Amino acid sequence: MTSFSVFLPSGFGGEFARLEPTEALRRVIAVAQAADELGFHAVYVPDHLHPIPASQAPLFEAWTLLTTLATATNRVRLGPLVTSNSYRNPALQAKIASTVDVVSNGRLIFGIGSGWYEPDYLGYGYEFGSAGDRLRRLDEAVQLIRRFWTEESVDFDGEYFRAAGGINQPKGVQQPRIPILVAGAGERRTLRTVAQWADASNIIDAPVVLRHKYEVLRKHCAEAGRPYDDIRRTATTAYILRSSDAAARAQVPPGAEFAFPGDLASYGLIGTEATIRNRIAAYSDAGVQELVVGFENGLDVGELRRFADLFL
Repeated sequence: MTSFSVFLPSGFGGEFARLEPTEALRRVIAVAQAADELGFHAVYVPDHLHPIPASQAPLFEAWTLLTTLATATNRVRLGPLVTSNSYRNPALQAKIASTVDVVSNGRLIFGIGSGWYEPDYLGYGYEFGSAGDRLRRLDEAVQLIRRFWTEESVDFDGEYFRAAGGINQPKGVQQPRIPILVAGAGERRTLRTVAQWADASNIIDAPVVLRHKYEVLRKHCAEAGRPYDDIRRTATTAYILRSSDAAARAQVPPGAEFAFPGDLASYGLIGTEATIRNRIAAYSDAGVQELVVGFENGLDVGELRRFADLFL
């Protein structure tokens, strides 16, 4: 394992239900600053529009939150995990991201996915469509975004997106461009998009599954003529530390399978310190280079510090 990152709350999970919005923002900033200080590789935020389950609890817009965090931190990298391709025109999304890269002085990781949470689409008037349609749109959007970061004038006539003489300045700070992370585990389409256009992959699953997914990614890279090791392999997990494995398992929230496939308690960072060390080793052995950790209490700076003391 080369690095650990932090999955920050944005309100999607109802984390801010008992907080005033200004207090919630203050606490998210404090966690990001602690991650910056403690040596975590990156902080990530989800991109959603409605809390789950639906409520009137605060939920911050992802790119506005990222801009705020960029001005409040100095070293740690940051990005969405992941931005939904469906919520913003990809040409405008390229402009937004390159601006945030400048604000952060070249620390942005551009995470993007096809989108999946139907209530967001219905509530904000977006067309949901089929999963296949969203994946095809994602593949085309990533190509267009790359071009807005590398070309002086963009002409693009795709099935879903178009641009005629599109100009994007500034293009960001990072060279040759902002790195692109594509999230998802689909073997036919998503991992092929990763191999063709992305710099990093993020998958949520058990190490044994990740090992298989990486072999599929390796094959797609070979077909695309890219070295497999050009792709940074990241995975997302959950962290619950207790004095016994049983006590930690008892704290896994109902409905965790909504975000984590299978039995999260059997493979996440859930258990005693020794169990968690073994789980970290399992992720590393599977080929994970960066582990994005969702904390039991994402607003607790003390929990972050304890993790850093034990495992960083």
